[in-house]
Amino acid sequence: MKNIFKNRMIKGMVTIPVGKDADEADKLGVELKARIQKRFGRSFHIREVDTGSCNGCESEIIATTNPIYDIQRFGIDFVASPRHADALLVTGPVSKNMALALRRTYDAMAEPKFVITLGDCALDGGAFKDSYYVAGGVKEILPVDLHIPGCPPSPLAIIKSLLDFLSA
Repeated sequence: MKNIFKNRMIKGMVTIPVGKDADEADKLGVELKARIQKRFGRSFHIREVDTGSCNGCESEIIATTNPIYDIQRFGIDFVASPRHADALLVTGPVSKNMALALRRTYDAMAEPKFVITLGDCALDGGAFKDSYYVAGGVKEILPVDLHIPGCPPSPLAIIKSLLDFLSA
């Protein structure tokens, strides 16, 4: 604590400008909120499942909820139970020991339900494609409605993809 205070006094207050991404996220977010209200009449609830990722995608998902992007103010909530979710967001290649858990999570969701994959590994297994412990991409286990490409996709790319999906 003493060292932190000392460094803070030497360096002063260090802040990084937020940049254009936050402004663009604000514009897209307003449109996203309108689409969600029109389509659902409430918030859009997402249950996220990691089926064996490197956690790069999870870091970007978490970044969508930080003070810069704050996706929750646009009506997107991450929920803990599949029974409360409108969509299942899956990251990572589906490892063989997660295939059954993924299927059961999907089955626990009420209709209508959407499956969204995020990251290149969720598409087809990515770098782990031919590994002995990988069952494949999510589409081998569940019907996929939207894929958000990237390794990992940025928070802005996630927001844009959700907006395009909900606008269709």
